[in-house]
Amino acid sequence: MKNCIHPLAHRQYAHVGIRWVSFSLLVSMLLLLLAACGASGPSKPQGRKPLLRTSAPVFSKPITYVALGASDAVGVGSSSPGSQSYVARLSTHLPHGSHTLNLGISGIRLHEALNEELPLALDNAPRLVTIWLVTNDFMDGVSYQSYMDDLNSLLGQLHGRTQARIVMADLPDLTRLPIFDHSTASQKAQILQKIELWDQGIAQTAKHYDVTLIDLLKDGSELTAHPNYISSDGFHPSAQGYTRLADIFWQAIQTG
Repeated sequence: MKNCIHPLAHRQYAHVGIRWVSFSLLVSMLLLLLAACGASGPSKPQGRKPLLRTSAPVFSKPITYVALGASDAVGVGSSSPGSQSYVARLSTHLPHGSHTLNLGISGIRLHEALNEELPLALDNAPRLVTIWLVTNDFMDGVSYQSYMDDLNSLLGQLHGRTQARIVMADLPDLTRLPIFDHSTASQKAQILQKIELWDQGIAQTAKHYDVTLIDLLKDGSELTAHPNYISSDGFHPSAQGYTRLADIFWQAIQTG
C-alpha cells in the first residue's frame, strides 16, 4: 500500500496550536451568528442530472484513493497522525497495490479546498474519493448558502470529471463535544437546529450527484457522544474515534 500526504498538509502542525486554542472564541462567535441570523432553507442544486454509477461496492483490483478533508483527514488529535487518521486506517482495507493520496489540510474550509485539494484529486483519476469538509466551515461562521454553493461545485466537478465512487460525511452533533460544555441548553438547541439544516442541504446535494452520504447525526451522533472517541483537545477524534470513523466509511463504501 502506497500512501501520500498532500505537501501542504504540513500546515496542520503550524495551525493546530493557534486554531484550537481559540475554541471558546469560535463557539462564542457561532452563538452570536445564530442569534443574529435566521436559518434559510436548503436550495436545490443547479446543474445536470446525476449519472448512475455501476462500479462494484468492493474493489477487486488496486485503485487510486483520494481523501479530501481537513485536520481530521490527517489525524489531528491522535498520538500518531500519519498512521492513526481515518484515511490511513481506511487505506488498509483497499486491495494490495492501491495508492492513497491524502489531501487533507488542517484548518482548511471547503472554498479553499476547491483550489488547493480538488485540482490534485482530478489530476489523479481516483476510483475512490472520501470527503469530510464541513466542520471548519460551520464553526467559522461560513454562511449556509456559501457552503452549499461550494459543495455543489465540488461534487459537480468530481462527478463530471472522474469515475470515482464518492463517499462523504456530514455534521455530527457538535454540541456533545466538551468544547460546548459551557453553552446553555437553549444555545445547544439553536446550534443543533442549524446542524440539522446543514445536514439536510448536504443530503440533498449528495443525492443530486449520486454521492454516498454518511449521516453522522443519526443514532445519537455516535462519534461525538462516545467519550472515548474524542481526543484530549475536546474537539478532534481520538485514535479510537478515527478507527471507528474509518469503519463507518468502509461500511458505506461496501454498501454504497
